[in-house]
Amino acid sequence: MADLHQIVLGGNKQGRQILFNAGMANRHGLITGATGTGKTITLQLLAESFSRLGVPVFSADVKGDLSGIAAPGQEHPKITDRLKRIGLGAQPFEGCPILFWDLVGKTGHPIRTTVSEMGPILLANLLDLNETQSGILHVAFTVADAQGLLLLDLKDLHTLLGWMMEHRQELTKDYGNISTPSITTIQRNLLVLKESGGELFFGEPALKIGDLMHTDFSGRGVISLLDASSLYSNPRIYTSFLLWLLSELMEELPERGDAPLPKLVFFFDEAHLLFNNAPAALLQRITQVVRLIRSKGVGIFFVSQYPNDIPDEILGQLGCRIQHALRAFTPQDQKAVRVAAETFRQNPQLDTATIITELGTGEALVSTLDEQGRPTIVDWCLLSPPRSHIGPVESTKRERLFIRSPLKGLYDTPVDRQSAYEILTARNNNAATQQNLPQTSAEQNSITKQIIEAGKAALGGGGGRQSVGETLLKSVVRTVGSQIGRSLVRGLLGSLTGRR
Repeated sequence: MADLHQIVLGGNKQGRQILFNAGMANRHGLITGATGTGKTITLQLLAESFSRLGVPVFSADVKGDLSGIAAPGQEHPKITDRLKRIGLGAQPFEGCPILFWDLVGKTGHPIRTTVSEMGPILLANLLDLNETQSGILHVAFTVADAQGLLLLDLKDLHTLLGWMMEHRQELTKDYGNISTPSITTIQRNLLVLKESGGELFFGEPALKIGDLMHTDFSGRGVISLLDASSLYSNPRIYTSFLLWLLSELMEELPERGDAPLPKLVFFFDEAHLLFNNAPAALLQRITQVVRLIRSKGVGIFFVSQYPNDIPDEILGQLGCRIQHALRAFTPQDQKAVRVAAETFRQNPQLDTATIITELGTGEALVSTLDEQGRPTIVDWCLLSPPRSHIGPVESTKRERLFIRSPLKGLYDTPVDRQSAYEILTARNNNAATQQNLPQTSAEQNSITKQIIEAGKAALGGGGGRQSVGETLLKSVVRTVGSQIGRSLVRGLLGSLTGRR
């Protein structure tokens, strides 16, 4: 029998149970196989097993059939027979605690991040920029930092790029050539991203990583399930979001090292989308994150059809391998089968390449890690059935779970605070109005003097909720009846108090 930290993956033909040490999950894993061979069921088995051990799980639900993990399964003769063959007694059917997420906020809590948090590397990949355009985007982030401008949503970045185009001659002195065609291309791609739904992803309130790592009152890990059924047609948004999430975990979680159980297990379904046409800089970053995130206690399982969907630099870091059936109908398929067979530590009693093509649904070739982290020899495995419901959960039950979510209301309403768009728009308005003002106006001279004094006070103010300078500025707003005065003050407040 398995100990407290062992997951029963299934049993081999000799009646021996094949176990996976959950403490090795931060050495990462790979689930591969052709369509319809049981990859999703294997993902479900692992996710619910980690949940029972108290480990939170995050997974994308690409096909929409993972939501059944929230509901208990039902007895079936095939399930009873399989449990008997594996050597397991009757298992209690049970669902798992779950949080539903959705980038567009329709079937789950909306997930947002800011443009600043996404960063130029991932954003350049999301916008499909070339090397020159990516360089301009890096400059935009640097300029935003230098100007004290928050980049929260797409209109912030679009406005900043327009400002850079107007001031490109001054910026060229510090940052090199600022190409107008490159800026135009980036702005055009931003509009395309907006039209494809990407605008909903950027903004506030941004996701707090801690909300993906909850346990329920009984100590079971909460499974965060992202509805990615509509994202499959927008693979750049899907992969950029998941990469951003991994990067945030890498940056925010403390060093943890090896532990009896991981802090979080992350399933990256349809992983081939991540690496298709990815530029070298992005691949380098992915490899670095996968290599280093294990020290944060995070395990990553990549799910795809073929092992060679994963670059060799990453494939070599995946300790647990679960290979479902592959079909060798073409020369390319046959090559993929040979590659899959060669990724295992060979078992002299098995013809791995032949068995891969003969596996039935719910069967797999498995290699895990022993107590010293060494790969075990590959073995045939009849996989355990999940205890939760196989297939989508009923829509009414899903709605009830969503309504009762402990995070209900935290992310539902977007917030649009003062950021680059508001500040730069105010600056442009101020510049336009100042050109039309009589320079000798005693009233305007008085207003300007008050604003300058207020700015000095704000700069010298403390970090409280409202500094003396801000109070004085608001007093100026109340005493100035013109729209000109209000625009000037609004721009100054943003530049002084709008920084992170």
